[in-house]
Amino acid sequence: MHQSKSKLAAAATTAVEKCASLQPTESCVIITDHNRRPIAEALFDVAQTISDTVSLIQYPPGSQHGEEPPAFVATAMKNADVFFAPTTKSISHTRARGEACDAGARGATLPGITQDVFTTGLDADYQTISDHSRNIYDQVADANEIRITSPAGTDLKVTPGEREWYQDTGSIDTAGSFSNLPAGEVFTAPVTATGTYVVDGTMRPHGRVDPDDLLEFEVEDGTVSRISDDAIRNQIETAAETAGDAAYNLAELGIGTNVGVSTLGGSVLLDEKAAGTVHVAIGDNLGIGGETDAPLHLDGIIQDPTVYADGEKVSLPS
Repeated sequence: MHQSKSKLAAAATTAVEKCASLQPTESCVIITDHNRRPIAEALFDVAQTISDTVSLIQYPPGSQHGEEPPAFVATAMKNADVFFAPTTKSISHTRARGEACDAGARGATLPGITQDVFTTGLDADYQTISDHSRNIYDQVADANEIRITSPAGTDLKVTPGEREWYQDTGSIDTAGSFSNLPAGEVFTAPVTATGTYVVDGTMRPHGRVDPDDLLEFEVEDGTVSRISDDAIRNQIETAAETAGDAAYNLAELGIGTNVGVSTLGGSVLLDEKAAGTVHVAIGDNLGIGGETDAPLHLDGIIQDPTVYADGEKVSLPS
């Protein structure tokens, strides 16, 4: 569904003014492809009302989430004060994005964003999201072990080790800061994990998962050892041809904190932020505090989870 220009403009204003706090003296670059052009143009139009140094760069969609963008795109991101990346394939977990932030650029990726998700996800109370994120962070940040169970059959134990937990609240107003928009999650790149998780929410390439055909994954010592779904297994096997075992890495544990997302609509970008859900990812985590470099990052969303931090039940937002 195509949204009206006024709705796109309102969402873009939230992103540029509230999330990024773009200033008149700052440069801003919008990275996109032909599929996401209307969203990129909305961001560009709003940014141009604030700064004279705004550019829009379009390149063909990547073949896989986590694939590096062309060198000229990486350079543009690194040299900008602020960047936005509404793209078909995610560049969140790429060296280009990480190096841009390391250089002081601040920005947001909007992978797989649709016009509906853009207008829905940015129409949120970001102070409330921030409050919920802080509450979750305070409950999990010092835990040695996180256990996740769910009615669908998940029973996964995760060890964060010394790795940080991050709060994705949508705020990208300080140099080097980064967010996924729409925002609303607390996440870490675990050192290891063991158990089973069952995705009954959303996962690429399926969108919303068929209730009669749930996606089951077994994890041993931080590596995904069994995948019930052929399409997902094929994606990972293809990545493993170049990345080896890194493609099977249990990459991320995230907890959704966006109470504005009340139902799962089939977009991983939005659904992983839904308050009271958990998501687990396979593959790359170098850009979020891990050590695994892989050409993919596949999130799967678990509904109705119970989360324990060192045996204590975590109070999730709803």
